Amino acid sequence: MQAPLVVTAELPAALQSRADALRRAHYPADRNLVPAHVTLLRALPPFVEDEARRLLAALAAELPPPPAQMTGLMDLGTGTALAIESRSLLDLRAMIAEHFHGMLTLQDEGVPRLHVTVQNKVLRAEAKALQAALAPAVQPERFAFAALALHRYLGGPWQPAGRWPFRGHVRR
Repeated sequence: MQAPLVVTAELPAALQSRADALRRAHYPADRNLVPAHVTLLRALPPFVEDEARRLLAALAAELPPPPAQMTGLMDLGTGTALAIESRSLLDLRAMIAEHFHGMLTLQDEGVPRLHVTVQNKVLRAEAKALQAALAPAVQPERFAFAALALHRYLGGPWQPAGRWPFRGHVRR
């Protein structure tokens, strides 16, 4: 399989369900090909798949679920997202990125703004209208990420390549 690899962090079930419902309601149907997700790396080269699987499995086994907070909405210009803050997840992402140093795309070399896209590639006015409509209902919420996942990017849809729930304990 010669598809680029996408690394994501999975939301807890209740938040995942709400984010998926928002995507179904507001993401253009012809482009809504994957579930709601938080992207950590967008395009690892396909030849590192086995190595990525081993690394993600080891990290998820060792580390506790990264705490996070959904802080509200993020304006994507031509879309809308749920804004996420998580120092722990960004630190974990930095470890993964460092492991694959020299193999990252320019986009993956930068530090991401964590988010879950619920609307994309719409007219600016449509994005602003959705943000105004959703703002009162999207309240800050604390949660912990459930798992790391790896996917093969197939030009739109993704093919699952592995999922590793966080199993580590909180260190005191």
